[in-house]
Amino acid sequence: MSPRIHAARLSLPVLALFLALFAILGTGRAQAADGYRYWSFWQRAGDGGSWSYATQGPSSARPGDGDMIGFRFAVSEDSNDATRPRGMADFAAVCADTPATDGTKRVAVVIDFGTATDAPDRRTPPAPRTECARVGADASAGEALAAVAKPLRYNSAALLCAISGYPETGCGDKVSASVDARPAPKGGGEADGGSGPSAGLIGGLAAVVLLGAAAVWQARRRRV
Repeated sequence: MSPRIHAARLSLPVLALFLALFAILGTGRAQAADGYRYWSFWQRAGDGGSWSYATQGPSSARPGDGDMIGFRFAVSEDSNDATRPRGMADFAAVCADTPATDGTKRVAVVIDFGTATDAPDRRTPPAPRTECARVGADASAGEALAAVAKPLRYNSAALLCAISGYPETGCGDKVSASVDARPAPKGGGEADGGSGPSAGLIGGLAAVVLLGAAAVWQARRRRV
């Protein structure tokens, strides 16, 4: 057997195996990840701390004087994937011009409207901003937000849908975000519950079939 014939016998099965692995791995990358477009709520105690995802909703949380609360509009899968508010402003900077008064508290509010990728219409959203809310001593985070960023919009389940009127429509909408950041498909894909096989899966199956055919071809060649 010449080296040339030996190499030819191995090349087709090896190529088929490579194509099968590539297609199957590509299928995993091409699958869209389900997420939700919503306002996430964050808390930060004092200056120099880091943002932590709030364990209570804005209507239940009671920040203290000198605390910071943040809201970020973005697409994320869950609380572990949620995007923090941007910016390095601390309480002292945000509330520098708001003196303390008896019977009230000051809460620094950070509002991050997200990016064009997060926006429902892919347009550039309003710029992030900070506000100092002076509210009653027992006020909730939601009341502090309402003091500086009306109009707010909630749904029937008390989910915060819009801050300062943004976005105009929608509330915690489910979306599918592909790895190449293209808009979710309008029909036939995961965004609308379609269950058809993806192109990557079809390619993977085709490659596996090719691998099987190559194995049969090689076995026949060996018997010749």
